[in-house]
Amino acid sequence: MRGEQHQFIDSPHAGELALSQLARFTRTLRQNAFTLGLKESEDAARVLASAAGRRAVTLRAALKALLCARRSDWDKFDDLFDAHWLGRGVRRLVKMSPHTRAVATATALPFTRSEGPRGAPGLGEVISSSDADALNTPHGASSRMEGASRAEHLAETDFRRIADPEAVAEAHALAARLARKMRSRLTRRKRAQRKRARLDIRRTIRRNICRGGVPIDLMWRSRKQKPLRLVILLDVSGSMSLYTSVFVRFMHGVLDHFREADAFLFHTRLAHVSTAMREKDVGRALERLSLLAQGAGGGTRIGESLATFNRWHARSVIRSRTCVLIISDGYDTGPPAALAAELRRLKRRCRRIVWLNPMLGWEGYQPIAQGMLAALPYLDLFAPAHNLRALAALEPYLARL
Repeated sequence: MRGEQHQFIDSPHAGELALSQLARFTRTLRQNAFTLGLKESEDAARVLASAAGRRAVTLRAALKALLCARRSDWDKFDDLFDAHWLGRGVRRLVKMSPHTRAVATATALPFTRSEGPRGAPGLGEVISSSDADALNTPHGASSRMEGASRAEHLAETDFRRIADPEAVAEAHALAARLARKMRSRLTRRKRAQRKRARLDIRRTIRRNICRGGVPIDLMWRSRKQKPLRLVILLDVSGSMSLYTSVFVRFMHGVLDHFREADAFLFHTRLAHVSTAMREKDVGRALERLSLLAQGAGGGTRIGESLATFNRWHARSVIRSRTCVLIISDGYDTGPPAALAAELRRLKRRCRRIVWLNPMLGWEGYQPIAQGMLAALPYLDLFAPAHNLRALAALEPYLARL
């Protein structure tokens, strides 16, 4: 590298080439959430023109000290520098912003997969190792840059039509990031109050004792807002296999560091997976998830699964402001009357029941399955979930609850 660096510096067009490289590098840093302005770019150009710019080691140290303003910048600077200036590690870079492209290859996980019915894939078979890497990747991970058009295209593409391993990995990362943003906005949003809060007489008097009892500082009372709680029930049966991996990623993003949420998987039986989805070590999280969801990829008994939920879990996970989110295509092998009865019981407990059906986004689809028809009267929202844009449209509805 040292010889190549000197040859580059000593070439006739070294100044123009070096400045061009630097401009592309600063643009890459901005797209990776670095805060850089014109002044930082000018100082970086002076560093490149100085003696420090003649060797990769000194250039790295100088630019790192100049351009890194936060701990997250410092952590990912070396990978970005190596990828851009030295051409190292480009293949292992993971996309972290809408303008980047994931390049991890989809390969089978090393842990033992759960065995479902014969010929049906287990849950572990629809989660790739690229998923595990992206789940464990922090917000400040390094990345390779690309235009936003690819991310926008993926956001509008039906999950079942994404076959390329790179596109699948990118869709998974986008789903996880979407869930994190939704979770952040829903937990931090403050609603404007139409009526002013009531005056707290007792606190006002105590606060103004030092002022001789004159009520100069007024203390107000307002009703405490309880946070929205999400309970997600994901169908992992065979008919949902093309969508399962993306929804698992979305579910992990919702539950990550978010106490007001719980997650369940169901097929012919129900499994409570909140603890597994909050596992910090992603390999262990997916292994536990695979073990908990044994039998995934087979048939669906939505009514029986909801009966289990209502009997054993509803009391502990449902609050006054709980939205139950069911993600399923509605194909139930059990009696429709049982499904209707369990949804009726559930509706009396929770604030809202939202059913996301991936097939609702298909052209010409009609909810004529008996299970789906039995469920419709008890739903507060019946919406599609076939792509990322449909999932993002869920946030305004949840924000109003």
